[in-house]
Amino acid sequence: MASESTETGTAEPKLQFAPFCSALEAGFWHQLTQKKLDDYRLDESPKNIKGYYYNGDPVGLPTRLTLEFSAFDVDGPTPARCCPAVGTLYNMNTLEAFKSSDKKALLEKEAKEIWDAVQSGVALKDPSVLCRFILLTFADLKKYHFYYWFCFPALCFSDPIRLLQAPTSLEQAFSHKQIAALQVAYDALCTDSGTTAVPYFLVKYTAEAVQVASLANWDTFFTDLKKVTVGVYDPCSLSQHPGWPLRNMLILIASRWGAQLDVVEILCFRDRTLQGTRAIQHSILFQVKLPELSIQTGCPKSVGWEKNPKGAMGPRMVNLSECMDPKRLAESSVDLNLKLMRWRLVPSLDLDKVVSTKCLLLGAGTLGCNVARTLMGWGVRHITFVDNAKISYSNPVRQPLYEFEDCLAGGKSKAMAAVEKLGKIFPGVNAKGFDMSIPMPGHPVNFSEETMAQARRDVEQLETLVSKHDVVFLLMDTRESRWLPTVIGASKRKLVMNAALGFDTFVVMRHGLKSSRPAEAGDSASSSSASSSTPSSSAATPASTAPVTGSSLFSNIPGHKLGCYFCNDVVAPGDSTRDRTLDQQCTVSRPGLAMIAGALAVEMMVSILQHTEGGYAVASSSDDRMNEPPTSLGLVPHQIRGFLSRFDNVLPASLAFDKCTACSEIVLDHYEKEGFSFLSKVFNSSHSFLEDLTGLTLLHQETQAAEIWDMSDDESI
Repeated sequence: MASESTETGTAEPKLQFAPFCSALEAGFWHQLTQKKLDDYRLDESPKNIKGYYYNGDPVGLPTRLTLEFSAFDVDGPTPARCCPAVGTLYNMNTLEAFKSSDKKALLEKEAKEIWDAVQSGVALKDPSVLCRFILLTFADLKKYHFYYWFCFPALCFSDPIRLLQAPTSLEQAFSHKQIAALQVAYDALCTDSGTTAVPYFLVKYTAEAVQVASLANWDTFFTDLKKVTVGVYDPCSLSQHPGWPLRNMLILIASRWGAQLDVVEILCFRDRTLQGTRAIQHSILFQVKLPELSIQTGCPKSVGWEKNPKGAMGPRMVNLSECMDPKRLAESSVDLNLKLMRWRLVPSLDLDKVVSTKCLLLGAGTLGCNVARTLMGWGVRHITFVDNAKISYSNPVRQPLYEFEDCLAGGKSKAMAAVEKLGKIFPGVNAKGFDMSIPMPGHPVNFSEETMAQARRDVEQLETLVSKHDVVFLLMDTRESRWLPTVIGASKRKLVMNAALGFDTFVVMRHGLKSSRPAEAGDSASSSSASSSTPSSSAATPASTAPVTGSSLFSNIPGHKLGCYFCNDVVAPGDSTRDRTLDQQCTVSRPGLAMIAGALAVEMMVSILQHTEGGYAVASSSDDRMNEPPTSLGLVPHQIRGFLSRFDNVLPASLAFDKCTACSEIVLDHYEKEGFSFLSKVFNSSHSFLEDLTGLTLLHQETQAAEIWDMSDDESI
C-alpha cells in the first residue's frame, strides 16, 4: 500500500480505488451491428447507452461494468440488484477515425459535465450523473472485428485522500442486529426510489437502529458534521479497497461540505449471496480525511481511460467471427450490402418488404437458376421451385445451381438439386422443391383414370403453392406450360412475373393484377397488347404476331388493366413441342440472355414492391425515362423487351385483352365456378375450345369476312 508523510511526521496510507474493467458481452456487439446498419449508418454523433455494475461478486473477480444487448434501451429495465450506469457511445465510421479521436477532449468534456452537476446541485437530486462512462468504438462489419476503448471519468483531488482508519469488514464493526437493520433500510430506500439499486446514500446508526437516506437529504439528515457516514453501492470485491464509483462522490462531498467535515466514514455496501442467502457482512467500513478542493481553479483534473490487456493505455479489440454461429454470420453478411444501400443511395428502401416476400419459381432451368441467385442477392429468404426435369450434361454450364456430378446416374431432380445448392450457398434460405408436372392445354390427361387423378393432384398442388406465395415467376420453356399458373395467379390476385427468351431477344413482364372489386366499365380493352418485338426461336415466346385491331401501345395504364402473357395472342395455347426439330424444342439463346432476363425479372419485382400501390401501380413506359421515377429504385414498367443484337431495351405497356385465353373474365369465371372440370376440358380439347369460349373464333371469322369483302371491292374496281 502506498503511503505519504503527514505534517506530524507519521505515515498515513492514501486511499486507492479499484478501476473498472469493461465487460462487453457478445449481445452488445450484435445489437451495435444492427444499430449501425439500420439506424446510425454514417452518423457519428454521440448516443446514450446504459450499462450496469454488480456489488455481489465473490473475492477475486474484477470490478466490472457490463454492457449487453439491452444497452441501447436506456429506459429499459436493469437486472435485479444491479446499479445502472448511463454512458455515451461514440461509434466511428472508420478505423482511422477511431484511432485519431481526441480522447483527452472526450474525457474533459464528460468530466466538465460531471463537475457542473456537482456545482449546480444536480448531482444531489440525481447521483447517477457521478457514475457515467464513455465508450469509443469502431465496428468492422466485414470481418466482425470490434475495436473499443472504455472510459470511466473520475475527478481527482490535487492531494491524496488520507486513510484514517484501515478498511474493516462490516461484520467486525456492526452487530448482527445492525447488519440486519442496514439491509432492511437499504432495500426500503431502493423501493422508495423505484430503482434496483441506489448508488449513493447517507447512513446514521446507533447500537439499536440504522437509518439511511438519499444524498438530497444531507442537510436535514445530519445534525452533527464532526463525523458523517456515507454509503456507496460498491462493485469491488477487494477487502482493502473501494471501487471506482466512490471517487466522484468524494469530490461532491468535498465541494459542498468539505470545510465543515473533520472525518468522513465510508460504507462500501456489498450484497453477496452465500448459499442462497443474502449477506452484506463482507461490506467494508473505513474513515478518510478529504483534501481541500479549490473550486476557484475550475474543473479538477480527470482520469478514466481503461488500459488494454497489456497494461498500457490503448484500445482493445474483440474478434467475433470465430465465436459467432457461421449461419448467423452468413445471414448478417448477406444483409450487409442491402443495408448499405440505404445509407447514401436509397434511404427510403423498404428491405423488410423484399426480404419477407415468398417467391414461387415455376421452372428451375436457365431462367430459374438465375432468378433464384438474384433473389438471394436481394435477401429473399423464402424460395420454392417447381420442375419435373432431370439435370442433363448440357445444363451446368448455363444453369449456375448445378454441377457435373448432378448429371450422373440419369441426373438429379432439378427442383431438389436447386434447393440443395441454395442451402449450401446460404444456409439461412428457406427453400423447398416440388418435382411435379404442370398440366397444359393441348396435352391430354384423359388416357386413364390414373393420369386424370395425377393431373388433378398436380392442379391442387399448384393452387396450394400459388396461394402460399406472394410472387409467382413463370420461367418455363414452353408457352402452354404458363397457361395454368397464369389463370390461377390471376384468380388468386397474385403478382405474376414472366420471363421468356428468344435467340437474342427477351421479354420480361408483370401480369396485370386483377382488381378484387367488380370489373368497371372499360377495365378490359377490346384491343390486345403489343405483338411487335416478340422474341423468336423459343417455344416459350408468344406464338402469334397477327395484327390486332386498334393501337397496341398505351400509357398511364393502371396495374389492374394491364395485360398478361397471353393477351399478346389471338390463338389459344397448344402443344408447341410436337413435330419440332431439336433446335425448336430447346431454348436456343445467346448464353448471356438468361442472366439478363432473370435479373431484370427480379429487379422489376423489387421495384413493384417498393411502389405504394404494389402490383396495381401505373405502368411506366419508355417515355417516362426522363421523368421523376415513381419509386426509390426507378420505374415500374409493364414489360421490358430486350434486343441483345442492338443492346437495346424498350418498355411497352399494353391493355388486357377481353378475349384473352388466360386472364379474361370469362375464363376466370369458368375456372372459379367449375374448377378442375373446366381445366380438364382445356387440357383434353384442341385449342379451339378456348378460342370458342373467349370469342376468338368469332373474331377470326369476322376478320376473314372483312378481308373477303375488301378483296371483292378491289375486284369490282
